Formats: sequence, C-alpha cells, structure tokens
Amino acid sequence: MSQAVPHRRQESTRLGGPVLLWLGVFFLVPVGLILGVSFLTSGSFGELEGPLTLESYRRFLGFGSFGWEALYPIIVARSLALAANTMMLCLGLALPLAFFLAGLPARWKTFALTLVVIPLWTNLLVRTYAWQLLLAPGGGLAKLAATLGLVPSGAALYPSAFAVSLGLVCDYLPFLVLPLYASVEKIDWTQAEAARDLGASGWQVFRHAILPQIRPGLAAGITLVFVPATGQFVIPDLLGGAKTVLLGNVIQQQFGASRDWPFGSAIATISMLVVLLALGLHHCVAKRKGEVEWP
Repeated sequence: MSQAVPHRRQESTRLGGPVLLWLGVFFLVPVGLILGVSFLTSGSFGELEGPLTLESYRRFLGFGSFGWEALYPIIVARSLALAANTMMLCLGLALPLAFFLAGLPARWKTFALTLVVIPLWTNLLVRTYAWQLLLAPGGGLAKLAATLGLVPSGAALYPSAFAVSLGLVCDYLPFLVLPLYASVEKIDWTQAEAARDLGASGWQVFRHAILPQIRPGLAAGITLVFVPATGQFVIPDLLGGAKTVLLGNVIQQQFGASRDWPFGSAIATISMLVVLLALGLHHCVAKRKGEVEWP
C-alpha cells in the first residue's frame, strides 16, 4: 500500500506534466507579460518606455490631474452587470433544457446534443452578423415585434440592449447546458422520491434532493458563461451599436487605436483580479455553507 501511493503520484505527475507545460507557456507567460507591461509607460508613438510606475493603475482608479473620476470603475461594474444578466438568462433557459435532454430516449440524445453544439461550429463574428440580418427591419423577428406593437413598423431591433442580451445568451447558452446536462444525467431520483414520500413540496424536493446533485455542473457552467461574458466586446459593439462602452471595448481600444499598451494591460490585469475575486468569494461562501459547489 505504501508503494502504491508514490507510484500514483509519479503517474499523475507524468500525465499532468504536458498540461502544466502547456498552461505555463500559453497562459502564465502571457499573463506575466501583461502584468509587466502594465507598470511601464507609453511613448509618443506608442512604444513602451520606463521607468516602472503605477500611473496606469492610478489612471484606471480615476486619480488624475483634474481630480477623481470613476469612469473606468463604472465600466467594470457595467460589464459585470451585463455578464451577470447573461448568466441568469442562460441559467433560466439551461435548467429546463438540460432536464429535457436527459429525459429523451437514448436514440435521440446524441441528435439533440448535436443541435445544442451546432452554433459553436460557426465563428462568433459570423453568428453576430447573422443576428444583424435576423434583427434588421425586414427580418422576421422585427416584423413579429412590429405586429405585437413592441416596436414601430419598419424599425430594426438593433442596436439595442435587447439585441445584445439575445446575442450573448444564444452564444453562451451551450456552455451552461452541456456541464449541467452531464450532472442531470447522474441524478439519483430515489432521493427525490424519498423526499416526496416525506411530504416535501416540489420546490423542497428540487432544493434538497436535486440541486445538491447538479451543483457541480451548475457551478462549472456558470463559470464558463460569466467569465468570458465579462470581457465580451464583439457582440456589444455590433449589436449594441457601440453606444455603451464595456470592459472588452476599452481594452480593445487601448491595444488598437490608442496604442496605449500599459494602460490596456492595467485594465486587463484589474479585470482578471476582479473576476477571480468574484469567483473566490463564491467559493468561500459555498465552503462556509458546507456545500460542494466548485467543479
């Protein structure tokens, strides 16, 4: 028994070595470069210059020559609110869809899961342009909305907040459905039957017998939706008409037109810390409750 444990550790190290090397080269090194650049300054032509300074972080927090201004913290809060809204909408759609998929006969499950994954086979930019066509004045959705009196006749459904939410939900819904479906398939329904026999209501059965079993998939799906939605800029830019500045748009502008890489790196660094802090807070609350909510 004592020899088996070191053998397992060696086997885990051997199998996990390539993965750690991949993460180190393509994740930790780029993140380290972004962190290092954030302490530099931008020259007259966008070149990186020294010395090391915290000026980019001071600028982000709003401490400038004209006093304090909370522009960029507001942008971060707006981006987090949009990501949370997307996550909640996806959650409301993914829960019934995952249970529906798990309840299908075996011969139909593969086909149904393929339908869920098919949108991911097309590039995000192409899907966003397709939504522009569907939401255009001559599109079926715009005509239906005009018939219902939701918009004036001949009006487009974009640019608007509705179009942005619709595009985000449709693009990120599969990332919540798939891990949730994997957990729903493993549910032990005898626990739900026992709860019903003891007089539990439908909500109590779901909360105490079903929810604890699907929580790992739920946590994984929420993470996969919330984190990328926080930095999304293509969908808000194309379907929102670039009317509302979000975190992803600011970072893209700094690395593009503004050529201010240190400030863009500082924004990216702070945004990563904010997202990690939110996820860590969620994990701490789950541990305090004695619940296993982390995938």
